[in-house]
Amino acid sequence: MKISELLIPEIHNETRITAAFLKRLPQDKLDWKPHDKSMPMGMLAAHILEIYGWIVATMETDGIDMANYRPPEVASVEDMVGQLEPNAQAAIKALDKDDSSYWQDWSMTHGDHVIMKMPRYTTLRSMVLSQFPHHRAQLGLYFRLLDIPVPASYGPSADEN
Repeated sequence: MKISELLIPEIHNETRITAAFLKRLPQDKLDWKPHDKSMPMGMLAAHILEIYGWIVATMETDGIDMANYRPPEVASVEDMVGQLEPNAQAAIKALDKDDSSYWQDWSMTHGDHVIMKMPRYTTLRSMVLSQFPHHRAQLGLYFRLLDIPVPASYGPSADEN
């Protein structure tokens, strides 16, 4: 089985779960955050959408220079929900490569400083795909604190029994 045949169904599943979270975002709370060090809710949701772009960047470039990185602008809930499927499709297309592509090195730098360099597959598994559950869990905490029902993720949610 090709690596892409393992990863693409994972993207479909993550997208289904992410859609449930995005659809519950309250438009009037996008600037809300539970702590001064926390991202605002809208920025956190936009970052989850950005992960699809990281998949594309990992598979279609040799690396990224974080010195030039700018986080995505926070859009309306409607815009974020609308971006989800096109972002997911772009990621799926980028993943549809020969296995040999997955073993080519990819690097993250900040100017001349190399932050990390590893095969694309390792980058995807350890640095990119794990971001979906990590940041959705943060968003779930935001929802809990605001009494917004938390969607089920990899099993039932206390709010969806």
